[in-house]
Amino acid sequence: MESGRPLDSAIAAVDRALRAVFAPAIAARAIPGAVAWNPVAPLCESDRRESAALMRVNHAGELAAQALYHGQALVARSANTRAMLLSAARSESDHLAWCEARLKELAARPSLLNPLWYAGSFAIGALTALLGDRASLGFVAETERQVEGHLDEHLGRLPESDTRSRAILETMRSEEIAHGAAASAAGGAQLPPPLPALMRATARIMTRTAYWL
Repeated sequence: MESGRPLDSAIAAVDRALRAVFAPAIAARAIPGAVAWNPVAPLCESDRRESAALMRVNHAGELAAQALYHGQALVARSANTRAMLLSAARSESDHLAWCEARLKELAARPSLLNPLWYAGSFAIGALTALLGDRASLGFVAETERQVEGHLDEHLGRLPESDTRSRAILETMRSEEIAHGAAASAAGGAQLPPPLPALMRATARIMTRTAYWL
């Protein structure tokens, strides 16, 4: 459990949840590919719809990643693990803001089910952390491996003309890889084979639903 009184920890967790789900995402870093001399190029309608759907999925995924980290941090056993998780969550906040900004540029909305994605992911993160910090960090490492594959798939599906979305996803991909490597280096345990398969199945449900909703 986070340091301090349990009530304080719970209030902090609720505050993080409300900010993540309902407040406009604010990035601490500039959106990748955003330079004054290279304005956003307009896309044809079919490319715009495809890019918007893919970026909606990525926005939902980044929200879920924040929720996982928040849930894990709430019940982390060591201060070092908690600090690592919250630092990674702040990085994911930038990713969330970048995806949100790109959705606005594409005249599209985030997933209507974002509160559900957050709540479910928070619960999964907290339950995983109850197994101990090594299991929790192993879960982070496996999650980031799967996210890397998911981003590779989206980079292959993005319209060639959508260089702005591509720059965002490429930056996100490199940072997700770094998060996974850091979790492994910090002592993350390898998960038993059935669990990664279950994680992939759960992620598939979310991505296919968020593509449309």
